[in-house]
Amino acid sequence: MSFKHFEYKGVTFADGVYTKESLAYAENEFKVLDDDVYNLTYPKSGSNWMIQILNLIKHKGDLEKSNTVPIFMRSPWYEAVGCLEEIQKMESPRILSSHLPHHIFAKSFFKSKAKIIYTMRNPKDIIVSLYHYTKILKIFEPAENFQNFIEDFIQGKVLGGSWFDHVKGWMQMKDDSRFFFITYEELIQDIRGSVVRICKFLGLELDEAQIALVVKYSTFKSMSENKMTNWSQIPPEIMDQSKGSFMRKGTFNLSNILLSKPCSKVRRYFGANMIGSVILLSSLPNITNCH
Repeated sequence: MSFKHFEYKGVTFADGVYTKESLAYAENEFKVLDDDVYNLTYPKSGSNWMIQILNLIKHKGDLEKSNTVPIFMRSPWYEAVGCLEEIQKMESPRILSSHLPHHIFAKSFFKSKAKIIYTMRNPKDIIVSLYHYTKILKIFEPAENFQNFIEDFIQGKVLGGSWFDHVKGWMQMKDDSRFFFITYEELIQDIRGSVVRICKFLGLELDEAQIALVVKYSTFKSMSENKMTNWSQIPPEIMDQSKGSFMRKGTFNLSNILLSKPCSKVRRYFGANMIGSVILLSSLPNITNCH
């Protein structure tokens, strides 16, 4: 993948979106509050969707925030350049987003009562989604071809670095009461049940009507039609959605595009890296299949 980038503690970051200074501050100085909720993902794994779900839960299905405040301002990425000023204005409990791996995450979190919701997505679908994302986000030079892009992903030379390192790092917290793990695929297959589970984890009680509102306004159709959730507020010099939509399909099993030789390479790589990882194998049972 061709984009201006730098390495910080073994992870690839986009230059301009992050700096070494912003990451060092996020890791060592950022003050986590006890009632914070962190929306954690590897890039293109459902962070936008989870922001909407969490904010709707917080406001018991009330649409005022969803219809008036852009989604990236409701739950900013705390490690990104320029987000601290917005975060300082936020009222508690704050819902903050992050793509950081476990070993770079805010040190103050580990001494706090704050909570993390970690959404994992099938990496084969991430490859497809991230490939299309490079076509609209101006920091990227379009990939020469899909097979080269797959190779970059396998080698961790993409935005976010290695998917396996990211997921395995955070799975160290799987038995911590502050950590909630869910998959993108679970959200698609049972959004209502997922909302109920998230509410229980957060210690929040919503009635049936409020849960129904959360579900209704976190659907792909609703979010893709809402200018506050579809990222259409981003200037075209940053994200050119004339070349493709930020919200493309909102589904899974996108990886039927992975055919023959590329698929074989991806399957072998995933199979080798899944050995010994029971939680990944159980969460993504078809990861080593082509479709």
